[in-house]
Amino acid sequence: MSNVLVLYYSSYGHIEIMARAQAEGAARVANVRAHVKRVPETCPLEIAKSSGFKLDQPAAIANPEELDQYDAIIFGTPTRFGNMAAQMRTFLDQTGPLWGRGALVGKVGSVFCSTASQHGGQETTLTSFHTTLLHHGMIIVGLPYTFKDLTTLREVTGGTPYGASCVTGVGDESRMPSNLELEMCRFQGEHVSRIASRLASSSAA
Repeated sequence: MSNVLVLYYSSYGHIEIMARAQAEGAARVANVRAHVKRVPETCPLEIAKSSGFKLDQPAAIANPEELDQYDAIIFGTPTRFGNMAAQMRTFLDQTGPLWGRGALVGKVGSVFCSTASQHGGQETTLTSFHTTLLHHGMIIVGLPYTFKDLTTLREVTGGTPYGASCVTGVGDESRMPSNLELEMCRFQGEHVSRIASRLASSSAA
């Protein structure tokens, strides 16, 4: 049995919904158990409330020290100025003890994200996130072009070979992830889980 963690931060629910889709995809693979957890909110409560943050998310809060219990970790974050959200960065900055003992070396890591606009830093967020995973010695897995709709032009959509993404829009044009964007999450979750399962099987042989 392989354990896959979908670990996310979400202010307004976009990444939360995508995280559940990633877990649905991961669970399609036999002998894989998918878990969904989130990182702690670091924004002061009064600011989070006044900003309209979604604070009632049911996913359990993760602890940095538990990450070595999983064969693969799929990280989800909104984009902040072309980079990961501070909440996710703060969580990752607490994984030094894991790094010190090489606890994540050889485990599978993957990333998905969201931005307000089509060109708001999806690719820079994903690829800069990969730097942290490489420091941990993780095996990075993206979203391959075997997901054919990565090249679609029939709708405005997220999606990169570095990982699934969504465009949230702003104001009157704001929206939640589309069916297509959620399907690319499911594809990524399944793809990551298949690779993690194969690696776990080969190491046990």
